[in-house]
Amino acid sequence: MIRNNFNRHIPIWYCGGAKGTFAYPGIATLTIPKQSSPSIFTPPRTPVHYGWVIAGIGFLILFSCIGMARYAYTMLLPSMQAGLGLTYDKMGFIGTGNFCGYLLAVVLAPRLIRRFMPRAVITGGLALITAALCGIAVSHGFFLPLTCYFLAGMGTGFANIPTMALISFWFRSDQRGKAAGLMIGGNGAAIVLAGIVVPALNRSFGADGWRAGWLLLSIIALTVTLLSAWLVRNHPSEMGLEPLGKPTPPSPDQMIPREHKGDGSLLLRLGLLYLAFGATFMIYGTFIVTTMVREYGFSEAKAGIYWSWGGFYSLFSGVAFGMLSDRIGRKWGLALVFAVQTIAYLLAGLSPGNLGLILSIILYGSTVFAIPAIMAAAVGEYLGLSRAAAAFSTITIFFAVGQTVGPTLAGLIGKNYGSFTGAYLLAALITAAALTFAIFLPRPDRSKEMN
Repeated sequence: MIRNNFNRHIPIWYCGGAKGTFAYPGIATLTIPKQSSPSIFTPPRTPVHYGWVIAGIGFLILFSCIGMARYAYTMLLPSMQAGLGLTYDKMGFIGTGNFCGYLLAVVLAPRLIRRFMPRAVITGGLALITAALCGIAVSHGFFLPLTCYFLAGMGTGFANIPTMALISFWFRSDQRGKAAGLMIGGNGAAIVLAGIVVPALNRSFGADGWRAGWLLLSIIALTVTLLSAWLVRNHPSEMGLEPLGKPTPPSPDQMIPREHKGDGSLLLRLGLLYLAFGATFMIYGTFIVTTMVREYGFSEAKAGIYWSWGGFYSLFSGVAFGMLSDRIGRKWGLALVFAVQTIAYLLAGLSPGNLGLILSIILYGSTVFAIPAIMAAAVGEYLGLSRAAAAFSTITIFFAVGQTVGPTLAGLIGKNYGSFTGAYLLAALITAAALTFAIFLPRPDRSKEMN
């Protein structure tokens, strides 16, 4: 049970006197000093609610920690594989190393957040990514890039988890889907940029183009690290604000984390859905560019353009499906996304030609970041605001396991069969099962939302 110095629980948006105290869901009760005299780290005054600044810097954080550090690997993989002289399965293992690092960060993140608070953990995670990507740029062989990408995965987890948890504090229920979608749009922007920039770097630097690519990503990560240290704030109470959205203030007792009958089952079901998403979207996201280059005979530039179009559509996937789920409910939003993804993976696996491939990429891009946006909103509604961060960390473990298993399995399929069509068909089977599973989720108990 989490208590403050007065032996009672305080609503998370309480701010009064010299200090503001709030309960960080599933993490701890945090005491926040009021802003002192202006300094280099004092955020600027804004004409809009500062929650939208948090959403904006969240966009940049995800652009860097997931979009650049992870999805750029898809574009860099063909030239990096040739430069290092590695096989499909070893490149798959390097990708898996990233997800293993992410999984470790998921386990450690709640403790770090409790001790250092989200802003510091986010900044530290981005700094780790900066160093790791720079290490990949100068690496040789197999084990050094594997180690560096493992560290980059840890940095991704340390930056991503507290960033997504901030949504439950800066935004109320009616705005969370939109806010999560806006943040996750950073991933799509990174895909677009990688699809354009990486082929250009390869043309300019030849065999060392992939090294220049990783170095550029490291510089971008450093820039976002500095911006995050300046702009991120842990909670509206630090700035004398309340969360953005329609107010439904709870009583102090409602902030006590309570177990409800069936919560464990709900958490498991959400986790399994997130696992299915993690495994399947990374099978496609890791190897689709290699498929276009090696199996369809595309040039790297042409494959980059196709991948950029997928990234363009993904810019809208999180916010569109997040807002849609605000209206039709989280379970139907999840079911719809899994249905569209099943079609995308079937098209990739059945090899219907260029038009079918283009449609597959568009469908993938249109939904790729929808599941995280919906999940970020769903955990608070299904399990209560006071448990949102802990619940999101828990289901992220499932997500990380899926990301770890998916690319490894796809890499082995590609090595043994010389093609990734079997991996895409397996992904379609998994998402079809997830679609059915999502339909049978219960409706959220609204009385829990502020509990």
